[in-house]
Amino acid sequence: MVIERGYHSYHMVERSPWPVVGASGALGVALGVIVYMHYRVIIVLIIGVITVIGTMVGWWRDIIREATYKGEHTRRVRQGIVYGIILFIVSEVCLFVSLFWAYIHNGLSPAVEIGNVWPPIGIQAMLANGVPLVNTVVLLSSGATITIGHHGIISRRYKEAIIGISVTVLLGGLFSLLQYMEYKGASYTIADSVYGSAFYITTGAHGLHVLIGSIFIGVCLCRLIVGQYSSSHLVGFEGSVWYWHFVDIVWLCLYIIMYWWGA
Repeated sequence: MVIERGYHSYHMVERSPWPVVGASGALGVALGVIVYMHYRVIIVLIIGVITVIGTMVGWWRDIIREATYKGEHTRRVRQGIVYGIILFIVSEVCLFVSLFWAYIHNGLSPAVEIGNVWPPIGIQAMLANGVPLVNTVVLLSSGATITIGHHGIISRRYKEAIIGISVTVLLGGLFSLLQYMEYKGASYTIADSVYGSAFYITTGAHGLHVLIGSIFIGVCLCRLIVGQYSSSHLVGFEGSVWYWHFVDIVWLCLYIIMYWWGA
């Protein structure tokens, strides 16, 4: 039976090696972390990281070609991408709700093993008016600068957009640096009772999202500089804007729950 392939507005994805290569790289990173923790051998982790970075470069290059040069991202395809971004953010909301739930549950009913108090006996919680407050200012400021960049693209003021997005990337890097300094100066670790586990898993997951969001926005900045965005074709960048505002909201919840209420 012969199937005629007439014109349609959907993007028929071609065969690509990147899903398999990317999954192999992610597996290599996971195994590499385990091997390094147990045997202090880092070669497996390096190979996994290089594979993941290569997948990012190759896969993003193919998608940019499809959208910018081949014209395969029609209006209907872009609508599907928007739905995908929304569903992804919803799944991330579920992740952080579960982490906050674990922290609040243990904080409201601390077990006898940790002294029936929260924070547990022997743990000095971080002050909310220290580095966390500075990070709050930094992240909220980055939300304002990326909004400026977004409106700059829509109004065709591309120089203003480049400046706003560049400042956002710098503020994201500053946030990650300050969080690293916070971890270095902490008086407890992830192994110190349920408090340490809940704190570092939640703040670490958010820090990873900030790092991913900074890379996301950085790639969009490069695409803007080379002229691949316009006021009517910027779905990829708008996805990074939504993701970054989500990161801002999660940090506000995290600051209130874990640094202010939890301490």
